[in-house]
Amino acid sequence: MISDYFKLALRNLRKRRLRSWLTMIGIIISIATIFFLISLSLGLQGAVEEQFRLLGTDKFFIQPRGQLAGPGTGGATQFISQDFDLVKKIAGVKEATYWTASPSKVELKDQVRYVTTVGIDLETSDLFMETGAYKAEEGRVLKKGDEGSVMIGSQYKHNNLFKKPVTAGDVLVINDKEFQVRGILKPIGNPGDDRLIYMSLEDFRPLFNITKRIDTIVVQVNNEEQLLEIAERVEKKLRTSRGLTEKTQDFYILTPDQLLESFGVILNIITAFLIGVAAISLLVGGIGIANTMYTSVLERTKEIGVMKSVGAKNSDITLIFLIESGLLGLVGGIIGIVLGIGIGQIVEYIAINRLGTTLLQVSTPFWLIISCLLFAFLAGAASGTLPALRAAKINPTEALRYE
Repeated sequence: MISDYFKLALRNLRKRRLRSWLTMIGIIISIATIFFLISLSLGLQGAVEEQFRLLGTDKFFIQPRGQLAGPGTGGATQFISQDFDLVKKIAGVKEATYWTASPSKVELKDQVRYVTTVGIDLETSDLFMETGAYKAEEGRVLKKGDEGSVMIGSQYKHNNLFKKPVTAGDVLVINDKEFQVRGILKPIGNPGDDRLIYMSLEDFRPLFNITKRIDTIVVQVNNEEQLLEIAERVEKKLRTSRGLTEKTQDFYILTPDQLLESFGVILNIITAFLIGVAAISLLVGGIGIANTMYTSVLERTKEIGVMKSVGAKNSDITLIFLIESGLLGLVGGIIGIVLGIGIGQIVEYIAINRLGTTLLQVSTPFWLIISCLLFAFLAGAASGTLPALRAAKINPTEALRYE
């Protein structure tokens, strides 16, 4: 019986093909938008979790509050070498490193670019490289004794920051001083990180006249299961050393879990907002389906009378119209999902090849496809509920006389 209802619904949709397509536009747009946003959110979350996996769960970061726009911009609060030395001596700390950053002028022949240069401690460069999962694509990473050299992000080679790609061995002029490119890093996925320049702190401090400031301290612990306990210990020791209380604390500590949680909250807020906007299209699509089904009820009043006169129950009439409106939503959902996948692939291609980031990825798990199809069908059926109930209430005698 149900199969007959579906056949009847499909026949009626084919008969009104143009109207059906126009009705489905709102559903197609809304499902495509919702599917794309959720798949992008899942892909982005997966990419970020992979970055944290590479970072490891045995490290945390310490940064001073009040930096104007992140590390390298300075502020009222600063760390100095004494703070770093204190952190290294705290029980449970296996290793620590730090870096300082500053805007810089970079020249290659007659071309000038303004980028951020990072000074790193070559004594602890292994931990620094591990922290960012840095690997050389060309040449090699900086090591102890590499004063007078720099390593640069992948965009200098692949994204034409200068007129021609920079290669290992080239000479860059940074703040009017020459440095040889020792290595070019593999893409990290973040355009900002992929255009950074790295040099030893021995070169960095006199070049930028930053004698003491430390922007970020990275701490690696002996036992990752005690990371939170050690982080709290470091926090208390630094407060005492700097003469601070919990209320006046001028620095903060970020663990991998905190970073991931903060990112997840921001991502969920943005995704929820965008899906809310997409839901407006779904509402418009639902109104379109309801309008089409009301029109269909009027056009098929006599047909409904005939079905009732030969024994069709009110529940049968209701079910036929619900299936028909549900199929409108389902077909619109199928097209919307295909469209959403296509949009996702285009965005991913542009992100990788134009923007130089691998963070904008899409993920299309099977459960997401099934959920969107089921949601589209139910949304269509819900939109056709009132017209279906109206059709079921039609008096068969009056319906047979309807012209």
